[in-house]
Amino acid sequence: MIQEKQISIDGLSVNYKIAGEGFPFLILHGWGGSSNSWVEVQKILSIKGYKVINLDLPGFGKSSSPVVPWEIKDYADFVLKFVNKIGLEKIILLGHSFGGRISIKFAVKHPERLKILILCASAGVKLPYTFTQVAIFYISRVGNFVLSPKVLRRIKDWLRNNFYMLIRQRDYQKVKGAMKETFKKIIIDDQTPELPDIKTKTLIIWGERDRTVPIRAAHIIKEKIPGSTLEFIPRASHTPNLETPEKLSETILKFLEKA
Repeated sequence: MIQEKQISIDGLSVNYKIAGEGFPFLILHGWGGSSNSWVEVQKILSIKGYKVINLDLPGFGKSSSPVVPWEIKDYADFVLKFVNKIGLEKIILLGHSFGGRISIKFAVKHPERLKILILCASAGVKLPYTFTQVAIFYISRVGNFVLSPKVLRRIKDWLRNNFYMLIRQRDYQKVKGAMKETFKKIIIDDQTPELPDIKTKTLIIWGERDRTVPIRAAHIIKEKIPGSTLEFIPRASHTPNLETPEKLSETILKFLEKA
């Protein structure tokens, strides 16, 4: 049975779901997602002997939003406070997409708190821009200059929103206030140089049809994290947790059996 709970951390109301008994397994969802995105995987893993904690990160789901823009390190610090608050010592940590960015930072800063790291379609590796993205970038720079008068601000905002959409960052349009600035801080952060510092045993999982975070990012992460394992989920795209939760859970459990 899944229980939903709320706690307060630094004035933020934090919502999370917990199920099962056994070694603690913490899940960090992707941008725009919530604990609801991982309920099916949570059910499967909890039945197999893990205490699975499925968190609404600040700014998502039923958790409060930060009042000022956060960076990845702020989210990693929050995760440490969360696991301390609910009394967890060592955990298995799974991060999906944006949650993968947080997990990378957490693994670098707090390796002593991790038994296993699982990165599912993780963001964090800055790939070279395509020709189209470069062209859009320069068009936007020209637009910033041309549309500088106050009377054209609405047009400028519209163009900025479309720029972020065209470079595959559609989630930019869905956030407001401090979370909009948080989004901009996060997407420019290249974590590639940090990957070799991860010493935790690591499983990397990718949907073989992922177009949101291209497969070449998976290979870079595999190459950079010493001793890591890379597995692909057939016919899945960026959200294997929603598309094929059984196959994703099976891949995770097989790895954990051997770890």
